[in-house]
Amino acid sequence: MNIEQSVEQIYPDMVSWRRHLHRHPELSYQEKETSRFVAERLTSLGLEVERNVGGYGVTALLRGGRPGPTVALRADMDALPIQDEKKVEYASKVAGVMHACGHDAHTAQLLGAAAVLAPFKRDLSGNVRFIFQPAEEISPGGASAMIADGVLKDVDVIYGVHLWSPFPSGSVYSAEGPIMANADEMRIEITGKGGHGGLPHETVDSVVVGSHLVVNLQTIVSRNVNPTIPAVLSIGSIHAGSGFNVIADQCILNGTVRTFDSGTRDQIRNRISEIAEQTCAMHGAAFKLEYKEGYPAVVNHVSEAQRFVRIGRQLYGEDRVRSCAPIMASEDFSYYLQKIPGCFIFVGAQAPGSGTPIPHHHPLFDIDENAMKQAACLLIGLTLDYLNERSL
Repeated sequence: MNIEQSVEQIYPDMVSWRRHLHRHPELSYQEKETSRFVAERLTSLGLEVERNVGGYGVTALLRGGRPGPTVALRADMDALPIQDEKKVEYASKVAGVMHACGHDAHTAQLLGAAAVLAPFKRDLSGNVRFIFQPAEEISPGGASAMIADGVLKDVDVIYGVHLWSPFPSGSVYSAEGPIMANADEMRIEITGKGGHGGLPHETVDSVVVGSHLVVNLQTIVSRNVNPTIPAVLSIGSIHAGSGFNVIADQCILNGTVRTFDSGTRDQIRNRISEIAEQTCAMHGAAFKLEYKEGYPAVVNHVSEAQRFVRIGRQLYGEDRVRSCAPIMASEDFSYYLQKIPGCFIFVGAQAPGSGTPIPHHHPLFDIDENAMKQAACLLIGLTLDYLNERSL
């Protein structure tokens, strides 16, 4: 099989599928029509299709002609609550909802990989399970639910590809070990004593307390965490007050913590509690901390990251296969990698002529659709290499 030629032949269909999904996005846990669209195309390929796995998830099994291991390939399907502001013919038709992270393309490229592999199933020593996952964008996410429904049963290895607009088209990226971060959420509710803006001595100003707390929390990463260990603590929103001359009795901080190892994660969580308690006590305020652990870090297995390098070089040459530094975004692909070996990969997808890359989760987000070809080729190449290796 010439992988690149086979993918080139199916590429027009991949573009059509991607643009259809881009026009008709569905939010996390609402992917009913997307699921139906995917299942119909997988059924037309003669695969063993199962619907409603872990919600609106879809799986399809390509059963090889000879016994062997099972490779899983995963794509996510959900969109985001963002208004599409692009001026293109395939812009979202759903008000306030768009594919702003490339999941439409992830779905299309995996459908393309399935379409290429299906005619060769009798030649395969092993099986391929295609996983179309709902609800990646909202914790706890669809991966956990699909795993609970048995999607990894009898699976030996798993691969996933994320198109990444900050990276230029034409190159592919991954690395051994941690590649995406633990992603936690926190909410701190500060309760003081409200009153008249002209009589501050009779109040406990929650805005002042909250302001001190924001500054104090920033010392955790800069002064408590080993500077050689990556970590981020960001306060994303502050809500307090209702009038220019009213001292607010309550201030609410919302933020996120990003780390790569459990020790640093625990250290930061403990320091947040200690600093919040002491800062509020100093000003005579009370506090309540809600801390939610989100997706764990995506940790690639060494052998499969090495396979990515080897297959990527075979397909595209050494200069287009690159090692990327860990990224502080998160992904629930991590749950699969906690169960079985695998590798998560980034394919550069910066839209041509875009100048400064449009970031993910942005109203103008778009991709270079040619990146889907590279992604599909990688998924197919990794699959065939693993099956061939294990059948020897």
